[in-house]
Amino acid sequence: MLKKQTVWLLTMLSLMIVLSVYYMLSPNGDDLAYINDGQPDSEKAATTAATEVGDVENTEDAEVDEITNLGQDELFATIRMEIQDDRSKEISRLTDVVASANANAEEKEEALNEIDVLENLDAKEAILEEQIVGATGYEDVLVRSDAEKVHVHVKVEELTETEVVNIMQMVRDEFGDGVKTEVNFQPTGK
Repeated sequence: MLKKQTVWLLTMLSLMIVLSVYYMLSPNGDDLAYINDGQPDSEKAATTAATEVGDVENTEDAEVDEITNLGQDELFATIRMEIQDDRSKEISRLTDVVASANANAEEKEEALNEIDVLENLDAKEAILEEQIVGATGYEDVLVRSDAEKVHVHVKVEELTETEVVNIMQMVRDEFGDGVKTEVNFQPTGK
């Protein structure tokens, strides 16, 4: 009698063969994932930008502005995702240490403490971002913290000295008095 793994393997192989034959023999084998309407990609982008702006003469300028604004809008989100990804990897590594049979009680305790520190840090950053946006109405705020200082990046055309002092006070309220703070602004490009 065949084992379950063998049956599963044979089923997957036969399914793969059937799908491969189907895709090779399909009439539009080259166009399965891509639809070509005959217009080059650069023309599509220029047409789209011209339609959105409503000015056919400044198509190139509109396209550059659209790309620039898109990049600025996604900058903070990209940085947040990278930080979250790095922390998730570190938490996963620490969780593996906790679950490991080779780690002693002291190593497991240290790993659990580091997980708590990372989770608290993530929560404090999120709370501070929400507080700053709520209190000031800025377009977006990014808070990153490392071992040395807390970095606050604000999406606004210009920051006054009073606004910087208020942001630094919010950071002290959330992270404690002994923390160093760096406040920067990212122009919105409007």
